[in-house]
Amino acid sequence: MVMGRTAQSISRFFSLRKKKQKEKKKQNDWAFPEELCRRFTLAEITAATQCFDQTLCIDKGGYSTVYKGRIKVHGDEDGKDVAIKRFSEDSIEGMCAFREKVLLLCQLRHPNIISLIGFCQTNGERIFVYDYMPNGSLSDYLFDPSNIKNKHPFPLTWKQRLKICIGAARAIHYLHAGIKHAVIHRDVKCSNVLLDQNLVPKLSGFELSKMGPPVLSNVLIKLNSRVSGTVGYLDPEYAMSEQLTEKSDVFSFGVVLLEVLCAKSVSRERFERGKRVWTFPAMIDPFLMGKVAPDCLKKFMNITVRCQRRTGAERPTMGEVQVELECALELQESADAVKQLKELGTSASTSLAPPPPAHDMEDYTYENISLSEIKNHL
Repeated sequence: MVMGRTAQSISRFFSLRKKKQKEKKKQNDWAFPEELCRRFTLAEITAATQCFDQTLCIDKGGYSTVYKGRIKVHGDEDGKDVAIKRFSEDSIEGMCAFREKVLLLCQLRHPNIISLIGFCQTNGERIFVYDYMPNGSLSDYLFDPSNIKNKHPFPLTWKQRLKICIGAARAIHYLHAGIKHAVIHRDVKCSNVLLDQNLVPKLSGFELSKMGPPVLSNVLIKLNSRVSGTVGYLDPEYAMSEQLTEKSDVFSFGVVLLEVLCAKSVSRERFERGKRVWTFPAMIDPFLMGKVAPDCLKKFMNITVRCQRRTGAERPTMGEVQVELECALELQESADAVKQLKELGTSASTSLAPPPPAHDMEDYTYENISLSEIKNHL
């Protein structure tokens, strides 16, 4: 009798051990596109971050820490600078969700989306390895110039800001309409727009993103989803209905556009102070005052307002936003060209003198612009 119970216990022990081994093997053996994404060992990640040295920490969030590291990617001897994102144990990224994100990010190939180089998933660790962006994020330049990683921490010019907005819009439009299954980012904000060495924007922060059904023309994607996102950027319609659509990203992007113009964290001020009165032109970043051509400013503000309309049905698509931002840039360049020619013609210098740079030109004026619409909207 006793021997029978002992035999059963031994049998159960080996059965459980075998089951755990199977589960562990299943965790490690899963298909992913090896040609697009590399699986790093924990030893490689530890070496790249000098055992997760805090002096290499470049960003820290509620559920993850990002380190700057150097790692060998394609057998190169010197290695490559990378950003290593390590998720905490209590992260919302479970193992299954982590794998889904790996498979998703491997498929995203766009010049304005951060590239996933590889990942590490072992011993409970969940780590992404991305291209390193030496110029930090758009929020660094707008809200915290002292944190700018560039050697020359000057404010971004208006044309630089427009080009960054256009690149980010192209990335979101690609997610919504440029791949087989549409993706809703769900966390579009300035800190998730990273800048490379040439200030080319790279959209990042895909931890909350959701994949929808196959892309169909003129069909609004609707996903039932627990409300997640960043306060201030969060689409109020989504927050009320818990029904996520691509227009939720459009709303968030509208907040980004406003912050680009004002160089203020509009999202934070909305949360902390509630509704506030905006005055024009005091709302514009002082560095941009008089540098934005009136027609360009009107076009830009029109896009910003329409992106943040109350319902998704009233908002434009990201494709339309991209086109209108490109139009705003053309209006700015045309106005600058005309102004340069006028100033060159009135200059005491000869016609051989080069046109003055945009930042040295006479300021634009905004006497005939009324922004009551946006003041009421905000």
